[in-house]
Amino acid sequence: MFLTITTTGTPERPATDLGYLLHKHPDKAQAFSTSYGTAHVLYPEAEAQRCTAALLLEVDAVALVRRGKGKGRGGAPDAALAQYVNDRPYAASSLLAVALSGVFSSAMKGVCNARPELPDQARPLRVEVPALPARGGPDLVRKLFEPLGWTVAVEPVPLDTEFPGWGDSRYVSLVLESDTLTLAEALRHLYVLLPVLDDAKHYWVAPDEVDKLLRAGEGWLPGHPEQRLITSRYLSRRWSLTRQATERLELVRLAEADDSEVEEIDNAVGAETEAEEKPTPLAVQRREAIVTALRRSKAARVLDLGCGQGQLVQTLLKDPAFTEIVGVDVSMRALTIASRRLKLDRMGERQASRVQLFQGSLAYTDVRLKGYDAAVLSEVVEHLDLPRLPALEYAVFGSARPRTVLVTTPNVEYNVRWESLPAGHVRHGDHRFEWTRAQFRAWAETVAERHGYGVAFEPVGPDDPEVGPPTQMAVFTQTDPKEAKAA
Repeated sequence: MFLTITTTGTPERPATDLGYLLHKHPDKAQAFSTSYGTAHVLYPEAEAQRCTAALLLEVDAVALVRRGKGKGRGGAPDAALAQYVNDRPYAASSLLAVALSGVFSSAMKGVCNARPELPDQARPLRVEVPALPARGGPDLVRKLFEPLGWTVAVEPVPLDTEFPGWGDSRYVSLVLESDTLTLAEALRHLYVLLPVLDDAKHYWVAPDEVDKLLRAGEGWLPGHPEQRLITSRYLSRRWSLTRQATERLELVRLAEADDSEVEEIDNAVGAETEAEEKPTPLAVQRREAIVTALRRSKAARVLDLGCGQGQLVQTLLKDPAFTEIVGVDVSMRALTIASRRLKLDRMGERQASRVQLFQGSLAYTDVRLKGYDAAVLSEVVEHLDLPRLPALEYAVFGSARPRTVLVTTPNVEYNVRWESLPAGHVRHGDHRFEWTRAQFRAWAETVAERHGYGVAFEPVGPDDPEVGPPTQMAVFTQTDPKEAKAA
């Protein structure tokens, strides 16, 4: 099976930079052993104006069968003859995807130590796959690649050129072109979508495949219109793994909601509710209210759950009363942005010892969250589907059990005060719901009673006598842990 990646360049940005990105020298032909054969990397052309890297995978069909992987979809053995006579050595499939990740692992991660500025640069890319099995035909190929920024040229391969009446085979010839993607993004697209189109894998799909999918799908899979199909096929239709991946992807998608839009809405609300010349944005008022409540609770070790891009963590770092601040988010992209915002790589040793960021899902219990004085869920709960709230509730209040928990969420009653918000709309497209004050109070009181907390409510922003404040905050304080009821 065969795949080529071509880029064009200029004297200032020569196409041969592709060699740095792939960590494979254009003047050399290299071979790499894989579990089922040999992968060859060579450059048919390598000039400043145009450079092409080719990956040729020679599959040992006998070795494939002997290792017990000459199997069809779902892992069921094919007929004895089909184990030896099949398309695995010739058509792009999960074998080629695994070879891509093995041979070009650094490129797929966006790492280039020799030229660190290159991985983040979008460049003209042309990917050609001469023989690709596509269960779903050319239409599905377009549905998978076009939303990612690719121009797709796909042609079905006829069953027999001498007998056109036989129709087309399930194979296509594929050409992808883009000038808006990085090489790392392109490789991750191919790694996931080649086996998805084939709808089969040459190895048993274990639970760790969910992590592989989320790593390769970071930044594009959560919002892909065909996410469910991609997830199901990539995980060989194992429903338990598919459900797990779907839940985690949904949390990622919500966590990666456009914070700039949230800030814009908050700023607008703050501007409309203050008569000052320079009104304080609601987002700033919310952070100030959280800090005030944390100081009042005498918390020193604080969790920011769903920390996003690190705005609250940055605020807490300015106060020496908070000796340990941990930001947790399901999105690695958001954590990367937070790290840059905080300048962790340039932070002094003493300051750096006070803060850490790590990836985690609030839908699952996590021993790393135990033992803290306080936890903050700032504008988080409204991004979850209501059926998912009990999982978050138990992970925070039942398992982690910080002494104090602060929860802020929009007050939907206040939305009528925002003139540019259409009637019946929530403040942000990713909000699954927005509670009235009574609904929020009922939820918070139920959670407090169930898990042994007391709860008080505070307004954030101007408290309108008719509709209340724009943001509502619940302050949970742990009572006697022995009083907590079984969830």
